[in-house]
Amino acid sequence: MRRSTRRRDPAGAVGLRGRPHPGARGRGDPGRGVALVTKALDGIRVLDLTQWLQGPVCAQYLADFGAEVIHVERPVSGDGARGVRSIKALAIGDWNQYFQVINRNKKSLAIDLKNPEGQELFYELVEKSDVLLSNFVPENLKAWGLTWEKLRERNPRLVFATNTGYGHAREINRPSYDINVQALTGLMTRQGEPGEPPIYLGMGSGDTYGGLMSAFGIMVALHQRRRTGRGQYLDASLYGAQLFMAAPTLQPFLASRAPERSRYSMQQSRKGARNPLWNCYRAEDKWVFLCLANTDDNWSLLCRSLEGSELASDARFDSAEKRAEHNTELIALLDELLLGRRAGEWIESWRSLGIAAAPIQTMKDLAEDPQAWENDYFLKAHCDEVNREVEIRGLPITLSKTPGSVESLGPELGQDTELILADVLGMDWDRIGELKERGVIP
Repeated sequence: MRRSTRRRDPAGAVGLRGRPHPGARGRGDPGRGVALVTKALDGIRVLDLTQWLQGPVCAQYLADFGAEVIHVERPVSGDGARGVRSIKALAIGDWNQYFQVINRNKKSLAIDLKNPEGQELFYELVEKSDVLLSNFVPENLKAWGLTWEKLRERNPRLVFATNTGYGHAREINRPSYDINVQALTGLMTRQGEPGEPPIYLGMGSGDTYGGLMSAFGIMVALHQRRRTGRGQYLDASLYGAQLFMAAPTLQPFLASRAPERSRYSMQQSRKGARNPLWNCYRAEDKWVFLCLANTDDNWSLLCRSLEGSELASDARFDSAEKRAEHNTELIALLDELLLGRRAGEWIESWRSLGIAAAPIQTMKDLAEDPQAWENDYFLKAHCDEVNREVEIRGLPITLSKTPGSVESLGPELGQDTELILADVLGMDWDRIGELKERGVIP
């Protein structure tokens, strides 16, 4: 049974999701004040032949907004992520958050794609689906007979999306993980202090960004299909996603000439930031980030917040050019001054003056932020594995009339296999029993 996801009230109360969104209309009982709306992607069927992170995250976004997502897995072992109980050998909680969250709202179909009968079943499902998503290497897809050329013959309306490691233009047969692909993009060499090792952004950032780009590509292809009646092949690679993530620095690098290019390609010390007003500083209790253009007006505002200091009258800093010239001296002085108060005090003072700044939060701080809970960026959901509510990341996009939701966490392996074959393919129970006996399905 699916259980409604719950949203934690910032005051500590727990309330059901599904509260009316501004402008929402639906078929609910108006007397109850809750509008039941059709989700944006209702009627779209996705075969999710993916594992690990980028592909499952793509399908998760589609499922959150109403697509029927069928997660296709190997019998017995299933998606490799089902076995993830730790990250970097450190145990994470008492439930498999890695698999459960990125496979939420999905059905599970277990089928042996190495078996010719299993392949034929899959072809029949392709004929009745809108999207096939895969992040398996091309060699596996060819071995299973799942090539674009073959599948479009079975369903000309199919959108076939792949998440390759390095793009489709050249077939590169080597492993692609978030970290080793990010190492190719120049992102790591920009992070950290000069002379220190390059820093990995971490947290599967390229995978999750690539999943969102893949979902975007699928929606573009489905929109095009409405006009032409025909599907198409698309690829959203991990390499391409990481390059796009680097775009704010990558594009200035491409537009610059040597030696200016080194500014965008190499590590830059915070102690030598060209604009001291756009930099991070240590307050008494935590770091803060100050975000001001180097203008005289902004300098005047900052000096007003630094009560008792003599910076405003210091001739070394009385113009933008001088502040850039004497940047290391100014940063050293600001380092000393900002240590004198707690981060919250600085932020309150700066906000009253219209100065953009923010404390650099920890994950613990973030998990207690009412802004994240009120916007459904965090949710609570029932987890059958531990039989309690757990906190999960929520929905990054808000739609007023057709909002997404999280109705269930990841499915048990193959839990929907028989119903999918019966409901989607119209298969009778005798035939399903025969497939089980022959090991095509578990």
